[in-house]
Amino acid sequence: MYRIHLALLILTAILISESCQSPARTEQKSKRPNILFIMSDDHGYQAISAYSKRLIQTPNIDRIAQGGLLFTNACVTNSLCAPSRAVILTGKHSHLNGKIDNNFPFDTTNMTFPQLLQDAGYQTAMFGKLHFGNSPKGFDQFKILPGQGHYYNPDFITKRKATLLLKGTPPTSSPI
Repeated sequence: MYRIHLALLILTAILISESCQSPARTEQKSKRPNILFIMSDDHGYQAISAYSKRLIQTPNIDRIAQGGLLFTNACVTNSLCAPSRAVILTGKHSHLNGKIDNNFPFDTTNMTFPQLLQDAGYQTAMFGKLHFGNSPKGFDQFKILPGQGHYYNPDFITKRKATLLLKGTPPTSSPI
């Protein structure tokens, strides 16, 4: 099983490195693509109208999707929030990457696809909820919620000040 995952990781690295050639070779072929990966919690496919227009309209996300790629045949390997993100970032099932719940920190010895993108010359960033119990790896910049985070006026942890919380702005009150 370990050999299969190692082979998949190596194949992924080769494919990424082949798509990110040196500038001279890139000019001969095509420019390397920009990659925008949007992952959101607790959404069924029908919550984005690029997949199904029956529930809601999301024209801005649809516009991005029209010029890119949609995953139309995918499933989650773990329905818990942080373990699911760990699976996506590492390409390994939870029992192999070690992130089996939302309580214990992510094992940072795991290789993540953003690290492979960095090695290929991409700039990487992550914004939003991670819930790993430590800072994300493989990102040039990040702004993440501490733990589960607050839905209104949240604090954030940044790479520059990994231990400093950026305080949210208090709401302004207006007479009704």
